[in-house]
Order: sequence, then structure tokens, then C-alpha cells
Amino acid sequence: MTTNNREAAVKQDIRLFGSTKVLIVAALLVAMSIVLGKFGAVNIGNSIRIGFGGLPIQMAGIFFGPVIGAVVGLVADVLGCILKGYSINPIITIGSTCIGLFSGLVFHYALRPIKNHLLPRIAISTVAAHIVGSMLITSFGLYAYYHTPFQTLILRVPIYLITAALETAIIYLMLKNKAFSAELEKVRRK
Repeated sequence: MTTNNREAAVKQDIRLFGSTKVLIVAALLVAMSIVLGKFGAVNIGNSIRIGFGGLPIQMAGIFFGPVIGAVVGLVADVLGCILKGYSINPIITIGSTCIGLFSGLVFHYALRPIKNHLLPRIAISTVAAHIVGSMLITSFGLYAYYHTPFQTLILRVPIYLITAALETAIIYLMLKNKAFSAELEKVRRK
């Protein structure tokens, strides 16, 4: 394979991400999600886990759009399960994927008219992502695969509302930081 063919193959492989920089940041967000969500989380019984594994996934969706957010969520869940020794529950994997997808969709498309109001856009994006991905889909996956009682699943609602509030604050502070925003723009540029 010639050098030009190799370069063309590499460019083809990263086309989804737009640039090598975005691909690298997405990989770092996957790693962060695994550490925060699988290894740094607090488990309460078999069905409740308090952690911030969704934060890097939402960051990917908000920073780079719904497709990259969804890919980061999918890869983080699958790799995290493999590394931690959990069985892969496809419904929970869909929930993790939807966290990235919905945070990106809501932030970039549904709330575009309120572009100058960053905090409400981030808050609505994180809450919507957790309602769909964590509270509905993942809870259904826990019920369908592990027969988790409804009384236990209902506890996930306040946990993820509090988590969404904390994640909103973190993402907002990051995006309001001029140095961080400047570096993020450098990564986004092709």
C-alpha cells in the first residue's frame, strides 16, 4: 500500500469525526466515561449506580453533535462492560447511545432559536438526554433483563435529575471558560 493510499484510507476511517483531533477527543471522552461510569461509580445494590459516566457522553454530543455523541455512548458502554466484566445488555447500550444522541440533538437542533442562552440549552439537553437514555431506556433494560422491581427503578429518577443538574453546571462552566472554548474551537476546525 502506497503512502497516498494509506492516507486516503485513514481519512476515510475518520470521516465520521471530521478530523483526527475530534477522533482523539472522542476517544478521550470514551475513556473518561468508562472511568467515571464503571470504575468510579458507587453501586447501590445491583440496579442503582451513582456516577458521572454520562457526563463525557453528553460533552461529546454538545461539543461535536449527536452522531459523535451517540458513537461515544455506544463505544463507552460496550468497552466499559468488557473491561469491567459485565455482560452487555443491548437495551442499556441503546440507552447510553441515546444519552449522546439526544444531548446533541436537543442542543444543536431543537434549541437552536435560543442560541444566546447557553445555560438553558445545556440544562434542557442534559435533562432530555437523561430522561430518554437513563430513566426510560436503561430502566427498561434493567427491568427486561434483570427483573428489577419498579420500586427500585423509580429511585433512578431523582438520582438522574440531580446528576443532570451537576452535569449542566460542569458543562456550562467549561463552555463559559474562554480558554477552554478557544481550544474546543481549534479541535472543531478541520
